[in-house]
Amino acid sequence: MDSTLDQSFGLAVALGIGLLIGIERERKKGRSAAGIRTFALVAVLGGVTSLLGNVALFIGGAFIVVAAIASYFRTSGQQDPGLTTETALVVTFFLGALATENQALAAALGVLTAGLLVSRSALHHFVRDILTEDELHDLLLFAAAAVVVWPLLPDETVGPFGVVNPFHIWRLVVLVMAASGAGYLGLRTLGPRLGLPLAGLAGGFVSSVVTIGSMGQRAEHQPEVRGAAVAGAILSTVATFIQLAFVLALTSRTTLGHLAIPLAMGGTAASLWGVTAALRSRTRTATDESAASRAFGLRGTLLFAATVSCVLFISAAANQWFGSRGVALTAVLAGFADAHSAAASVAALVASGRLSPSAAVLPILLALTSNAITKAVFSFAGGGSWFASPVIVGLVLAIGATWLGAALPVRF
Repeated sequence: MDSTLDQSFGLAVALGIGLLIGIERERKKGRSAAGIRTFALVAVLGGVTSLLGNVALFIGGAFIVVAAIASYFRTSGQQDPGLTTETALVVTFFLGALATENQALAAALGVLTAGLLVSRSALHHFVRDILTEDELHDLLLFAAAAVVVWPLLPDETVGPFGVVNPFHIWRLVVLVMAASGAGYLGLRTLGPRLGLPLAGLAGGFVSSVVTIGSMGQRAEHQPEVRGAAVAGAILSTVATFIQLAFVLALTSRTTLGHLAIPLAMGGTAASLWGVTAALRSRTRTATDESAASRAFGLRGTLLFAATVSCVLFISAAANQWFGSRGVALTAVLAGFADAHSAAASVAALVASGRLSPSAAVLPILLALTSNAITKAVFSFAGGGSWFASPVIVGLVLAIGATWLGAALPVRF
């Protein structure tokens, strides 16, 4: 009885999928003869043949494929006939077959398929009119890094001291690319109305130090936007705290537990100071083109991976030769260039059992502090004292709040 009910429910889901996709195709029905009834019947056919066995499923699938091909050639004399309806017909058949085995997955895929068909105009407009060549190039790079390179890397430690894991290192690279792309997408989606503060926050996911320098140059050349540039520079530091939390979550969750409150307090302080600077600025400016030109820089991302690997190796060597003091010294020196790579290296030592989570707190805080010094230098070099003063105040507040959070006895 239960088997009959499951089969009936599966066929009902198949019918629903066929009707859903068929409704969309019926509205676009022009050259093709396939409409709502055809798609509903094809989905049910897929479900019935699946219940009858593999031979029936093969025969039914072959029939639908041949029918789709015949429909395409029947209309091939028309200009740009396309294959959307024919492909949707075949997909509907196999979704109907899937519905007898996994109703939830089939229903989700059916909704996704209908959504793609409905979004035809929006997708075409996005690809043809909005998406640039550089953005397409970056998207392909990210896809290659995430689904081609990453799975092929060995998930084991290599080299001296046994702390460098290529799979984990590249996972951090994918994270950096994803975070940078998300910030860029938000910037492109919301447009220039939010001005330099949003550009600074998005640019911070790529490089807060570089973003602060570019904001300083913008303020130097356009004094009327200094307030907005200051807000963008400070908000780029917020991105540093957010990205650092993600890096620690991927590398060592126990280390993140010890630093969750300090990072939250530092990020909150930077956010409040940045929002205050943004509210005080009455100038609405266009988005900084230099900060929004690319979703991420491949060279900077690969440099990040190389830095993490080198710092991880040096930290392991320093830990073996000098103990925890050597790790702290290495983190300070690495933090001048990049706080994330230094923190990831220290957290990796915790994950490998070479360092305790409590002993990792000080090196990471020192890396954040030395990185803040670099940001202060870049703010002064880029925009002079009038720009650097409020930025440095924000950095001091953020780092001070971080150290204060570390002094609290609460841990996650």
